[in-house]
Amino acid sequence: MASSVLSAPMASIGVPTEIKRDEQRVALTPDGVSELVSHGLEVRVQQGAGSGAGMADSDYAEAGARLVSCEEAWGAHLVVKVKEPQPEEFRFLREDLVLFTYLHLAAYPHVGQALLEAGTTGLAYETVQLDNGHLPLLAPMSEIAGRLAAQVGAHLLERPHGGRGVLIGGCTGVRPARVVVLGAGTVGWNAARLAVGMDAEVFLLDRSPDRLRSLESARTGRLVSVVSSRGLIERLVPTADLLIGAVLTPGGRAPRLVGEDLVRRMKPGSVIVDVAIDQGGCVATSRETTHTDPVVTIHGVQHYAVGNMPGAVPFTSTEALVSVTLPYVIGIAGRGLEEAVTERPELLSGLNTVSGSVCHPSVAKALGVPPRHPMACLR
Repeated sequence: MASSVLSAPMASIGVPTEIKRDEQRVALTPDGVSELVSHGLEVRVQQGAGSGAGMADSDYAEAGARLVSCEEAWGAHLVVKVKEPQPEEFRFLREDLVLFTYLHLAAYPHVGQALLEAGTTGLAYETVQLDNGHLPLLAPMSEIAGRLAAQVGAHLLERPHGGRGVLIGGCTGVRPARVVVLGAGTVGWNAARLAVGMDAEVFLLDRSPDRLRSLESARTGRLVSVVSSRGLIERLVPTADLLIGAVLTPGGRAPRLVGEDLVRRMKPGSVIVDVAIDQGGCVATSRETTHTDPVVTIHGVQHYAVGNMPGAVPFTSTEALVSVTLPYVIGIAGRGLEEAVTERPELLSGLNTVSGSVCHPSVAKALGVPPRHPMACLR
């Protein structure tokens, strides 16, 4: 069944409205629809899907989309989304469906189980990986999340918002806030850059000397880049006014780098922004929160751990996301998944589930099931 479904071009593409709490992004822009229609593809957009991102139904209709119900959008051969399906959407999962979205199955194992039970082909944006290790479909959201992390952290340090009353950049004669960033990937580098731009004192930690060396030419201001170690984390975290967790394990759970004992040692009113929460979080005390209710205070420390941070800026995030996903959508729908992975081999690492099997080793490990090679899943 999988082979016949995945080898053929997909005549229809569905764009459902995102129903995850506080999620306002949408998987396609009107311009993206126009491009797909020009390739002879049918695009079904659920009515109101783009309203949260400032994109009107009339714009989609003018671009050539069919405005449809939720059921009709999910009934397409290829469904593109932003976030993982919610429990209310599990009824739409089926064997002849290809779902292309952020899945983060290590953090949401119940979603993985639903995909496996339905036999759905789950293609995850966040695990599509080039030979050089780059994650092209995760990068724009990571960039936005990193910048938001510094921005949100600075806001939460203000006393009216529960913080220590520290101005992130300090002022003449008064030291700035100390910001500790765990991880120098796209999230961490963007968080560090923005924090430095606000004149904070920033420590950027990463396990890879090569990664830190590659960033050296762009290092400015009060930014210190340091090779991470457990001892260094234990010394720096208690001194942080703002701690940003930005570690990444593609497809797997984030490593727990900060234990509860370290959180207890942090200063009252300090702030943790755990961007890794959609992979389970890298701080032991982090719990996923929402944009509506984003902060939980534990041991006197504010924890911000919103699972869809870029959803706070849905217009920017949608435009950025579609700019990188659209070529893949065109390839998958226009030529079928088997041919698309031949032309773009990085899509193989994006395959998480096919016909009841898990095809990504890190996802399989997180879900506690044996992995199958993605090419074997496609045949």
